[in-house]
Amino acid sequence: MQHYFIDKALKNNQEFELTSDIAHHFIAVLRSKEDSKFEIVDENHHLFIAKVIDSENKIAKVIEEKDKNVELPADVTIICGLPKKEKAELIVQKSTELGVSRIIFTPTDWAIAKWDKKANKKISRFKKIAHSAAEQSHRNKIPEVEYISSIKELDNYEFDHKLIAYEESAKQGEKSDLMKTLDNTHAGESIAMLFGPEGGISPKEIEQLKTMGYTTCGLGPRILRTETAPFYFLSVVSANMELKSLN
Repeated sequence: MQHYFIDKALKNNQEFELTSDIAHHFIAVLRSKEDSKFEIVDENHHLFIAKVIDSENKIAKVIEEKDKNVELPADVTIICGLPKKEKAELIVQKSTELGVSRIIFTPTDWAIAKWDKKANKKISRFKKIAHSAAEQSHRNKIPEVEYISSIKELDNYEFDHKLIAYEESAKQGEKSDLMKTLDNTHAGESIAMLFGPEGGISPKEIEQLKTMGYTTCGLGPRILRTETAPFYFLSVVSANMELKSLN
């Protein structure tokens, strides 16, 4: 069943007009007719089943509210140094599928990529990618995608748990800090992890982040690419907080 988002509150038996994007995809592209059903998430992140009742005028009606939430138990933010080429798009798409709540991109000392005046345009495109990926993965929420001009601005964010994926920690055999943090992370809390770009994170930045309460940790014995590390982290969060609870 197709899955969409709409920026308005819905309730059972309510009739509403489809947005132009939804109408184009569901009616024009998929050739859906009257009584064709689809999932739709409203501005309050509630999931409903709706059906088309007037395809010509793009009118649908809510027929059922579903008690279904596929979001990660914790609010997870990934903070990424600027990666090269199309890697940022991949990070946004796959992290959305894996349940991330917020993605923050920021310049770092050793980053090769420079966004400068292109940042706003890139973030606008990334938000569309996140929207599409959230629909594809049937999320209840679309992740926020943001750009900050320096690591210093992270001090304006509040997280319950703050981590840095640090290559040197992995090289030194550190294996437990990530799992210790996740074991102490409870549903409803927030956790953030920062990932360096291809050039890594400078010692100066590590010290700066530590003053903000961030802790370095390894991500296992292998060295991961800048676009792979966030997926590893999100998968571990899911396994630790979702799959364990199924046992």
